[in-house]
Amino acid sequence: MQPSILRSQGLGARIGLSLIVLSLLGGLGISGWYMALHHENRDERPGLTMTDIVGHYHGVNAPSPLLEAINNHHPEDLPDEARQALLDWLRGNRISEDYDRLDLGMMAPAEIMADHCLACHSRQSSGPDAYPDLPLDYWDDVRAVAYSRDIRPVDLKVLAASAHTHAISLAMMALAGGGLLLLTRWPRVLVNLLLMLIGLGLAVDLACWWIARVSAAAVPVLVAAGFVFAGCLALSLLLVLADLWWPHRAEKG
Repeated sequence: MQPSILRSQGLGARIGLSLIVLSLLGGLGISGWYMALHHENRDERPGLTMTDIVGHYHGVNAPSPLLEAINNHHPEDLPDEARQALLDWLRGNRISEDYDRLDLGMMAPAEIMADHCLACHSRQSSGPDAYPDLPLDYWDDVRAVAYSRDIRPVDLKVLAASAHTHAISLAMMALAGGGLLLLTRWPRVLVNLLLMLIGLGLAVDLACWWIARVSAAAVPVLVAAGFVFAGCLALSLLLVLADLWWPHRAEKG
């Protein structure tokens, strides 16, 4: 290992640098948490999913699982009149209001599903065709699979403003972490690899923001690049902290 420039600094400088590095690590963690809070529930389902992220950068237009199942003639013994009633209901804009509408009688979606779906899709279902893990007993169960998702991508002006801010702030954070890492004692092979991955991850991440407007295939690449950038930068900052406080061999002796 080469001598550490950071470790050779005075106590006050090392304390100050340590607090700065800890602040950068905290900001990195909070930014990840904020991204999860900002993007989750775009698909009207709890938690952050890939659909939320694709919807933000590219947009998503996907039919509901229930609509897909009925379109695919499931269940097979569902009468044509009942099937059409469910299709009209799921394609309309009164899904919650018409679910158990009294004046629809036996053609109300709740009644149709009670007659033709609950034998298999109930918490009490049993047998080879039972799916108790996908129940349709109550409206809350049905609501989770009834709504189609039409998520519009973020406005182009908003994307440009966000890209402008993130490109500068994340690049400065990377320069700070990478610059400090260059002053440590760690092997140059490790330092060079981390700096290369940090730069590559950031560049690919930001580029995919724009590519994803055209192709949804760029979104998984964007997510992977973001993880590479954040993970390598976090590791670099931890290595800087370790270098600041780990004595040299001469100091130990």
